Amino acid sequence: MRMIALVLMCLPGVAAAQEWVRQDDAGIMDALGGKTLRYDAYTIQHFGKAGDTQYITERAADGRWAARGGQYCSVWPPSDTWACYDVYLSGQQVRFVGSDRSESTGTYQE
Repeated sequence: MRMIALVLMCLPGVAAAQEWVRQDDAGIMDALGGKTLRYDAYTIQHFGKAGDTQYITERAADGRWAARGGQYCSVWPPSDTWACYDVYLSGQQVRFVGSDRSESTGTYQE
């Protein structure tokens, strides 16, 4: 039995987490449209299929989102400036990566 455990420990990738896969526009739409992500114990974000989004932490903020050029883009009134992020999937998690390499990771909420 110890030999089996030793062999499994030596195999690359057996216990490794799933890798992050970058999404294109269609993948972003599928990953986010109609879904809700939980970022931490107090923060969730719902992505409507029609491009509406609501970010809820201490307060709720309503915005718009879209997939553009292989990125998730969002705007949060009163601003009219869209911010865009690369999107990666790994299992039940979605990671947003900004142009400054900042990251935010959410987990699908049922």
